[in-house]
Amino acid sequence: MSLTVWTNHGFRPEALDVFQRELGRRGHRCINSPKATASVLAAGAPDPALAEADIAFGQPDIADVMRSPRLRWVALSTAGYTRYDRDDFRAAMTARGLPVTNASAVFADPCAQQMLAGMLALARNLPEQLRNQDGPRAWRYHEDRFTATVLTGQSVLLLGFGAIGRRLAELLAPFGGRVTAWRRAPRGDEGVAIVTEAGLPAALAAADHVVNLLPDSPATRRFMNAARFGAMKSGARFYNVGRGTTVDQDALIAALQSGQVGGAYLDVMEPEPLPPEHPLWTAPNCFLTCHIGGGTGDQDDKLATHFLENLRRFEKGEPLVDRVI
Repeated sequence: MSLTVWTNHGFRPEALDVFQRELGRRGHRCINSPKATASVLAAGAPDPALAEADIAFGQPDIADVMRSPRLRWVALSTAGYTRYDRDDFRAAMTARGLPVTNASAVFADPCAQQMLAGMLALARNLPEQLRNQDGPRAWRYHEDRFTATVLTGQSVLLLGFGAIGRRLAELLAPFGGRVTAWRRAPRGDEGVAIVTEAGLPAALAAADHVVNLLPDSPATRRFMNAARFGAMKSGARFYNVGRGTTVDQDALIAALQSGQVGGAYLDVMEPEPLPPEHPLWTAPNCFLTCHIGGGTGDQDDKLATHFLENLRRFEKGEPLVDRVI
């Protein structure tokens, strides 16, 4: 079975070469869009060549997908799929029996490790130590040694429990604390304590650490607002590797300034890039990184491997990994 695979993923040249050669070895044709996305976070531009494809890999334009009669599978190159999570798109793909997959398996481990690193960094006062090294270079023995904490036995609340949440729960297990997750619709197979909307205030009040993993959607925008920051245990820490739109950032800054939130680590913000004058950069006890949580040096190789394994499954009629529609 010869297939035409269209991609607009911005592969590194050497990774694209391997990807194309492997498709050719399997007897498939590759269309590499001239309008490649600059990053996995960028929306794809329209490309008429998609009409020739059986499979789209990357970030295809939604309108192109909807009007491409040959398409049999859409493989997204991201863990998040917010712009595709629309009622009209879901209905059209479902009516056509056209599967949509994402790349959660590729990004779950680096995102989870990024969050664990952030949690440990705040616990051990590492951001303060780095600022001191870059600035006054004072000997902050008492200030940082006797305010440091450990994760051992701490309570962690995960907002959202997809692939990243599952992996983070696994990484936190050796610390012996309690991991609870919030989900709108529990499935019963989570392996950790689950709370829904009614139990969220109590869960926020009990947690030493609140980790936001929520994607962007109309239902999640500003999910963490002033009321929910106010419901947190005083001095608890907040982390975000979901999407910046899910947090009322003004409310977070106010909670950091008052000490209600004892510290924050954010890998995602709104907007991105975050302007240099944005108050998050100078908010007290707030540590920022520039949406790097899912990244690794071999990210393109892992995305290609993930896609090619799913392609093998597609050819054999087997269930696809990371199917979301």
